[in-house]
Amino acid sequence: MKTIVETMANGQKKVTNPCVEPCSVERGMRILGGKWKASILWHLQDGPVRFNDLARMVGGASKKMLDQRLKELESQGLVTRKVISDRPIAVSYEITEFGCTALDILTRLKEWAEDHDI
Repeated sequence: MKTIVETMANGQKKVTNPCVEPCSVERGMRILGGKWKASILWHLQDGPVRFNDLARMVGGASKKMLDQRLKELESQGLVTRKVISDRPIAVSYEITEFGCTALDILTRLKEWAEDHDI
């Protein structure tokens, strides 16, 4: 259902058919909109990346923040985590097939930002 906003004669706004649950855009932003999430997915598009390499690629995110976002992305099914060695601990992350479906959106966002010098 489409939300309609009408301006009444007295200048007040009247909302018809308001969203009672998150719309598709809001649900999508909950997955991709977290800080660093889109950047992480973007850097994983060419194959598995070790945690420390990913930390350097993302730049600006602390390792703690990166770890949190990777856990969120993993729980959402967008990335997988693979333990390479136990001592010292070494892990790599890879984008999933589901995660790859977001790359078209990120490509369009990148192009939009470049087209508008944002």
